[in-house]
Amino acid sequence: MATKDNTYPANVSVEYPESSSRLLAFLGLFFLKMFVLIPHMIVLYILSIVSFIILTIGYLVVLFTGTYPRGLFDFMLGVGTWNYRVTAWYVGLVDKYPPFSLK
Repeated sequence: MATKDNTYPANVSVEYPESSSRLLAFLGLFFLKMFVLIPHMIVLYILSIVSFIILTIGYLVVLFTGTYPRGLFDFMLGVGTWNYRVTAWYVGLVDKYPPFSLK
């Protein structure tokens, strides 16, 4: 549930495209886009294992100090953002190939 003052900590927005690539839609029809995403999937798999470890460390840090470290937060946010960019490209919400970046 979004508030009017946009204080909710997570926002996802996708611009409606002026036009979409018919070639990418055709490749998505036969799951051929998955072959292009193999490097992303490998890196995201490794990052998901690391993020689970970071999540456990962050839980312990919050338990003892009461604050969540900014670096851990930025890393977890970057992994989530990267995952959403890859998913949005795969399902055809955007035509721009996702970059290899946590930002």
